Amino acid sequence: MSKSHQQRSEHTNPWLFAMELGFFAGLIWGAMRWLFYAMHFTKVVPGFLAEPFFKHDFLVKPEGHLIGYLLFIVFSVIASLLYVLILRKLKGPWPGMIYGVLWWSALFLAGSWMFLQQGPFKLPWNTVITEFCIFLLWGLFIGYTITIEYTDERRREERISVA
Repeated sequence: MSKSHQQRSEHTNPWLFAMELGFFAGLIWGAMRWLFYAMHFTKVVPGFLAEPFFKHDFLVKPEGHLIGYLLFIVFSVIASLLYVLILRKLKGPWPGMIYGVLWWSALFLAGSWMFLQQGPFKLPWNTVITEFCIFLLWGLFIGYTITIEYTDERRREERISVA
């Protein structure tokens, strides 16, 4: 079998890849959110995505943290699937970073009436900045991983490191 034919038959299934990536994005960045909450960098409970479904008093308990962590993983899988569907052909790190900022904006600005006890600008600034940075890096993780898998970014990175 020729090398070009072998490369064409080794395409990654975008949906399975997105689900796996979303799982790990949620696992890693959900753990970072919980760690930053435990270290008092943010006052937004780890289970803020479950706020419409559970009472806030439950979400501040360890069981609520676990529910929030699991919901963040599910949320990350859905966000990865959307990224693959809409933006997978975009190159570079910027689309992923913008994607993370858009999700932060949707959840903290537009969704503040539903998910948060307070609006984002009533929260302490260290909370707003911490959450913004987590979502920025979460989006970068999802976007750039997908970019490397579905564009020529990997070859471009190899050319840059060789030069």
